[in-house]
Parts: sequence; C-alpha cells; structure tokens
Amino acid sequence: MESGSVTTPFGRRPMTLGMLASQVNSQKIEAGASTDKWKIYRALCEAKPLLDISDRALTVLNALLSFYPKSELAAGENLVVFPSNAQLSLRCHGMAEQTIRRHMAALVAAGLVIRKDSPNGKRYARKTRNGEINDAYGFSLAPLLARAAEIERLAAKVAADRLYVQTLKERLTLTRRDISKLVHAAISEELPGDWQAFNGRFHDILNQLPRAAAPHAIASTLHLLETLRDEILKRLELQIKTQTLSGNDSQNERHIQITESESNLDSEASVETNVPELTAVNSPLANSVNVSGTELTRYATGTNAASTIFPLSLVLQACPEVRNYGPAGTVGSWQDLIAAGTVVSSMLQISPSAYKSAYRVMGPQIASAVLACILERAGTINSAGGYLRDLTRRAQRGEFAIGSMLLALARAREHDAPH
Repeated sequence: MESGSVTTPFGRRPMTLGMLASQVNSQKIEAGASTDKWKIYRALCEAKPLLDISDRALTVLNALLSFYPKSELAAGENLVVFPSNAQLSLRCHGMAEQTIRRHMAALVAAGLVIRKDSPNGKRYARKTRNGEINDAYGFSLAPLLARAAEIERLAAKVAADRLYVQTLKERLTLTRRDISKLVHAAISEELPGDWQAFNGRFHDILNQLPRAAAPHAIASTLHLLETLRDEILKRLELQIKTQTLSGNDSQNERHIQITESESNLDSEASVETNVPELTAVNSPLANSVNVSGTELTRYATGTNAASTIFPLSLVLQACPEVRNYGPAGTVGSWQDLIAAGTVVSSMLQISPSAYKSAYRVMGPQIASAVLACILERAGTINSAGGYLRDLTRRAQRGEFAIGSMLLALARAREHDAPH
C-alpha cells in the first residue's frame, strides 16, 4: 500500500471533497488484493456510461496504464506512474497536451486516478541505491484496484442492460414483420374484415416510437404491437376455420356433381370425341407427343380457350408426378385427377380461395390439369398460389390455353428421356 498521507494538488488547482474521498478509499485496499490492469480497463470501457467518462479520457487512462511496468495492480506495490506530458502525448497518438490535461482532470474527478503532486509540481521518482522506487510523484492507479469489484459490477449491469434492449429490439422487429405480413396476406387473399384499419393502427403505434427510444418506450411499444398481433391472429384463425368448413361443403358438392356426370369423366374416349381433328399436318402441336405409345393425332388448334378438354393420357404423360396423389396412389380417370388436384393444392399451400376460383373459371378438369402442371414445375415456381391466380385471371380474359403448357412439359420429358 502507498503512503497513507493525503496529498493536495500543486498550484492553483483546488482541493475538493471528492479528491479526498478518492484518496481515503484508495487506502482501504485489502492486503493481498490484485487485479489485471487490462482486465479492469476493459471493464471500465464497458461501464463508462455509468461512470460518465468519455472515450478520450479512457485513451489517456490506457496510456497511463501502459507506463505501469507490471501486468497486475497489487496491494503493497507503488502504483504511481510519472510520465511527462510529451510521453503521454506520444502514447495518446499525438493528442495535444492541453487536451490531455483536460481529460486527466476528468479521470481525477471520476475517482479513477489520484494526483500525487511533488513540491514543485513535477513528475518523478526517487530510487534507492538498489534501483527500487522509494517514492514517486505523478498519478496513482490505486483507485482502480480499490474500486475493481465496483467497476466489474457496473460493467456487468451495462452488459445486461444492453442485452435486454437488444432482446426487446429483436422481438419488436419480429412482431413488426409478423403484423405486416399477416395483414398483407389477409388483404391479398381478400378475406372479409377491415384489414386497412389494422394496418392503420399498426402504423400509428410505430409512429409514436422515437428514433432513439429508451428501453421503457421500446417495451411499451412492443406490448401494444404484440396485443395487436394476437388480435390479428385470432381473426385469421377464425377465417381459417370458416373457410375450412366452407371448403368441405363445396368439395362435397363437387363430388356429388361429378358423380352425377361420372359417365362423362370415367372414359377418356368420351372426352376425346369432343376434340376436333388437326387442321394442319405440320402444326407445332402435332407429331410431338406420344399418347399411350401412339402419336397424338387429334388436338384442338386455332383457339386460346382455356376450357378445351385434352386427353387424360396427355395430362398424365406430361405430368406423371400427379399419379402419386390420386386415390390409392394412381390416376385412372378424370375423377381421380380431380381428387388428386385437391390433395396437390393443399400440399402446395394454395389458398382455398385461389383453388375455388380456378375451378369456377376453368372447370374442374382443366383446373386439375393445371394443378398437375404446377406440381410438375414446383421446383421452379416461387408461389404456387400466386401462379394459379395469375393463370385464372388470364383464363377469364381468354388469354390462357393449357395446351401449350401440357405440350411443353411433354416435350421436355420426351427430350430428357434416354434414347
């Protein structure tokens, strides 16, 4: 431990009770106490918001620590360093001496170092004949050792507060994203409800949050947003239950209608009788697809109608993957293909509204064939539901024909097949 005498500042600098308190506390270091000087410095850097010290002041403290020859500050050692202002300036990366003095005063005021001024105000050390320092005048680092436990506790509090704020901000970001996407999904799916009002409430809550918000303001905003998200989720869950019940009813109704006209769907030949002969031998659709081992000789040309019915064998040849989703793992009739389409739409996460709209506009056979094509190309389609909606809108305008889609898939499989 250093000498127990109290030191007063040289020259015009006044003595304060804070300086006296720092000196008294630094004399209460327990015997055998020690701390790594760079460990305590890192803790100071962490705790600086609570100690009210600046980065520049910490730079000066770093330079002071570099003049202490040992790695640990220990009780019973002389903890005074005595560099000149010129030497401090070099180790502070050229900081002006006037600036160094200002930040040194801040360190003294914060109780992190103590001035131990000589009679003439110079910094120096007196050594014994053996070369050991007997007494030194400069800046004492004893407060760092005396306050080591306090500084580490403050650093831990700052780190915990920072983690708490970071967690709040992460939850806030996730909740904002959830609300935005859920409302957008409800609007795009045209679900009943005043979703614009939810969107307005969402933005009103966000607008009340300042750019540099305190933790309590972030927590309050997060609570409001989580409450809003829970309300939106309840509305959407209710819509899902309603649509599920409605979808089951409409699906049962479709099965009844299909059963009544089963004789027209179970036979591929009966569908093909409605397909006119090719009008041109060199049509781009002719001589390109084998149906049941023979060339396709009858196909509709010269039309963009989405409702043209094609041979079931052509659909299965172009889209063989759909067979796995039919009843008993196979598709042997149009009725099987329609049943497979119901499974495929659910698997591809196509919304019930998009599914029903396609069946209403295109008819069950064509819509099921379109779903089979989408399944075949699922790896290259980002949003199956959005793609189906786009095809449905084009079909309504008479701008979509499934023939080109089927023939393209069939040709691709024929090209990829081993010769």
